[in-house]
Amino acid sequence: MTRKRKGKSKSKRISNLTNTILSILKKERNKSFNYKQIAAKLGVNDASSRNQIIKKLQQLKAKKEIEEVDRGKFKAIVTTKYHFGILDLTAKGSGYIICEDFEDDIYVASNNINRALDGDEVEFYIYKRKKNGKLEAEITNVIKRAKDTYVGVIQLHSNYAFVIPDNPKMYKDIFVPINKTNKAEDGDKVLVTLEDWPEKADSPYGKVLQVLGKPGEHNTEIHSILAEYGLPEDFPNEVEDFANKLDTSITKDEIAKRRDMRDVLTFTIDPKDAKDFDDALSFKVLENNLYEIGIHIADVSHYVKEGTILDDEAYKRATSIYLVDRVVPMLPEVLSNNACSLRPNEEKYTFSAVFKINDKAEIIEQWFGRTVTFSDARFAYEEAQAVIESKSNIIPKEVSLTGEDYQIKPEIAQAILKLDQLAKKMRSKRMRSGAISFDKVEVKFNLDKDNNPIGVFFKTSKDANKLIEEFMLLANKKVAEFVGKQKPQKTFVYRVHDEPDDSKLAALQNVVGRFGYKLNLKDRKSTTASLNSLLKDVAGKKEQNLVDTLTIRSMSKAEYTTHNIGHYGLAFDYYSHFTSPIRRYPDVMAHRLLQHYLDGGKSVNPDIYEEKCQHSSNMEYLATKAERDSIKYMQIRFMQDHENEEFVGVISGVTEWGIYVEIIDNKCEGMVRIRDIKDDYYEFDESQYAIVGRQTKNMYQLGDEVIVKVKDTDLVKKHLDFYLIGKKEE
Repeated sequence: MTRKRKGKSKSKRISNLTNTILSILKKERNKSFNYKQIAAKLGVNDASSRNQIIKKLQQLKAKKEIEEVDRGKFKAIVTTKYHFGILDLTAKGSGYIICEDFEDDIYVASNNINRALDGDEVEFYIYKRKKNGKLEAEITNVIKRAKDTYVGVIQLHSNYAFVIPDNPKMYKDIFVPINKTNKAEDGDKVLVTLEDWPEKADSPYGKVLQVLGKPGEHNTEIHSILAEYGLPEDFPNEVEDFANKLDTSITKDEIAKRRDMRDVLTFTIDPKDAKDFDDALSFKVLENNLYEIGIHIADVSHYVKEGTILDDEAYKRATSIYLVDRVVPMLPEVLSNNACSLRPNEEKYTFSAVFKINDKAEIIEQWFGRTVTFSDARFAYEEAQAVIESKSNIIPKEVSLTGEDYQIKPEIAQAILKLDQLAKKMRSKRMRSGAISFDKVEVKFNLDKDNNPIGVFFKTSKDANKLIEEFMLLANKKVAEFVGKQKPQKTFVYRVHDEPDDSKLAALQNVVGRFGYKLNLKDRKSTTASLNSLLKDVAGKKEQNLVDTLTIRSMSKAEYTTHNIGHYGLAFDYYSHFTSPIRRYPDVMAHRLLQHYLDGGKSVNPDIYEEKCQHSSNMEYLATKAERDSIKYMQIRFMQDHENEEFVGVISGVTEWGIYVEIIDNKCEGMVRIRDIKDDYYEFDESQYAIVGRQTKNMYQLGDEVIVKVKDTDLVKKHLDFYLIGKKEE
């Protein structure tokens, strides 16, 4: 009896032998194998199985599917064309490969993933077309892992452990030998690194690098977000020491090398809680209705020199990360909040773009170079806004940083008002050229001293914000133009934004059509005009956040590169990032290159800078994901305190497993699962962006206003689930 069962499982294992042998030889197609090596890979060592392998090898050789390269050693004959791409896994386990050889992404079924993980660079071949004509692939090799560290909760057993990853796209738990658990306790949140994935093992093997704390605790969850994306937090001691030893004094010798602008009226306008003041504006009235306006940027590259550990660390980070309760800076505090921060009543080294501008906001003359400046005053956006609205020099206590009414110098008030007028002219010129106006509402939290969310507020962009934005755009654009137009061509770091994808615009048209809006996608001009009127028409409506988000998603992603293609969203032919070197590494590169070319230097190696641009774009992408995760986490914490309340929300997404609802009052988004809607059996209708009741024909459609109640808040998985109470009555 036992023998029979054993034989049965063996024959089952060998039944698909031909394909298995081919798969082994194709996977390692540059190697040759004998029958013993194949038997070892299959985990069989009995005579019967080995004989079957020998027989199959001869049959495959006769069919010319494999060749005998040495006596008893076989290799696959490869006729298949192999491609390379990036795997984008879905939470269900299947995925899509993004590959430049194909216009559409290639579908991969979960059984053809072959141990590749989300984001990996993979080798694959196309093996069949589905009935709908779409291509399907099998992954043959992992060329490069996208990441080797994961955050998860550890489960300890007597002599081993498993880490259950937080990331829903990581489809395997990670096996950790008991001697590699780093003293983690059962149920701790940990950071684990993948070390190996043995051929016969179902799960990858790893070791615990760091114990992050208990799940659900505030600091644990914030550290987990950073760790999940491989983002840093504290600076290494040697970097801090290096920064602390820098000479940050303002010296006569250095001033002599610079344009001295300390006597020109200069001030900063920033968020009220800012500590790193990257930029200042100077203003001087000239004859003939001309104004000299200086955009002065912290001279970070004066302190952060190439080839130092400080520069290496700044490059590695590439950006500051703005989480919901903290900033993880790109530069140590001695630079970011002190030496490089353009604080009031302090002399600072700056890198400046100085323009002579007339009343029509036309540039008459421009100058770029290193300067020394003195900031006369510091304003919060709200204070500058009060000056613009009241046209006076009194800052009311409601918005004042001091909490009291106070007067500012009349000449500063006049400067703010003139800069505001010029900024409005520059902005309307940009809009006429086809720029797109994104004024997306930002969600911010009021936190108590223990980082508990006690309220939500929305940050909107007013005239004072737009004033600063326009002059920063001007500096960024003119610096890029100055280098970009030089002959022979010189390598530079551009911030580019490609035109939107037609299919994404068509999908956007479908969705906004639901709300009665129309897009004209005939050509570039009509597209940007109709996108702008859409964003304007939707302002203040219940569907604003949804439409704003979908419009942004229909755009290409802006990125850094040495290959200039212009900036679609801003309607600029040349654009760079020059104005925020305290928090963005590409700006530091732009400063260095600009100075190099001002000094008459030759063009630098584009390949080196292209690699740095790609790294900067990648780090920006990860930082953005971490920032979004931290907001999502705080929204869930906020909703934990409102479990029995009903909220009005807008359906912001529809899927086959449920509807996403965004609460109007606080922009928290959660999911109503179809199985939790009890009044009917609901089915997903993709064409209508809706779920429809089978019996009642009741429909819940994208954009509908509904009433929901919190069902479940999961801080660890960052899930928010709602019960659906029903539609909001008109």
